Amino acid sequence: MDIIIGRGKTARRAYGIDEIALVPGQRTLDPNLADTRWSIGGIEREIPIMASAMDGVVDVQMAVILSKLGAIGVINLEGIQTRYADPEPILEKIRSVGKDEFVTLMQELYATSIQPELISQRIKEIKSQGGIAAVSLTPAGAMKYGKVVADAGADLFFVQATVVSTAFLSSESVPTLDLVQFCQSMPMPVILGNCVTYEVALNLMKAGAAGVLVGIGPGAACTSRGVLGVGVPQATAVADCAAARDDYYQQTGNYVPVIADGGLITGGDICKCIACGADSVMIGSPVARAVEAPGHGYHWGMATPSPVLPRGTRIQVGTTGTIKQIMCGPAQLDDGTHNLLGALKTSMGTLGAKDLKEMQQVEVVIAPSLLTEGKVYQKAQKLGMGK
Repeated sequence: MDIIIGRGKTARRAYGIDEIALVPGQRTLDPNLADTRWSIGGIEREIPIMASAMDGVVDVQMAVILSKLGAIGVINLEGIQTRYADPEPILEKIRSVGKDEFVTLMQELYATSIQPELISQRIKEIKSQGGIAAVSLTPAGAMKYGKVVADAGADLFFVQATVVSTAFLSSESVPTLDLVQFCQSMPMPVILGNCVTYEVALNLMKAGAAGVLVGIGPGAACTSRGVLGVGVPQATAVADCAAARDDYYQQTGNYVPVIADGGLITGGDICKCIACGADSVMIGSPVARAVEAPGHGYHWGMATPSPVLPRGTRIQVGTTGTIKQIMCGPAQLDDGTHNLLGALKTSMGTLGAKDLKEMQQVEVVIAPSLLTEGKVYQKAQKLGMGK
């Protein structure tokens, strides 16, 4: 039902992950029987989690470790890793600068040209160590470096921007990426995003996307919602785009996974996103807290270094454990940020969902008090859910 904002303007109510809860049904399940496997572009994974293509989150080492754990790490091919042969001194500068000088420093560091040979090198470094080489470029970057990525043998190609659509208008002097032609020409599966609506998700699938990323601005380090006023809360965005996936599958027999990207901190957040229809999630700040993360306790947005309109900031997330502890346990924290796979399996057991498709069908209720009800002591003492 539309809500009247004022004369001539109505709006649809949208819901965020914090506003919903999952309802147990009549059956429960041993968590060990919960099947969390999913596949994208013909690659099957046990853990339906991807690490975001952010410079403080994924480098070669992290991509390899995540691959071996059963997840996927996506490396940013327009970031520090492809601008500098030795990224560590640059990352140290980013970590150490004061907050008032941060944006200016980022703009300076990212003004250094991307080196195509480093694109090839990073992909080959991941693959030589047995990792899945999942890489990310903006549409402009994909036009410029697509052949380099293809020749280097990447396994998955993410074309990402704040919003990606098949109907992009530009001035005559600016070339644009033909998504249909690009998906057809690449020798590896192409994942497109980001989007938040049924119509755009459906069009991206029709363009040949092997997966669709859902989410605008919910990330912990992203400021797009504040700078641009654009976005749809994740519960509604995921549900709408999952409906497009289901309709597209009914029409074509081609199942295109929906990946909820951003705004997910705890295992419960991941569970709720999948219950809204996601096949997998993409997370940044939870992975940035790993000992092995290149940001060493810091995390910043992909659009932070924009020379004209920065839409991200640097946040200190701290270091809380190894990436194995964060993904698979055993957990050392009680706030839901460790053992994300265990949380998903336990939630599926509680809800009686044998696999992700059944998890997508569980009952969801609107519950704005879910995270605060009865938690006065935790909040006051900053423990558990009150941190």
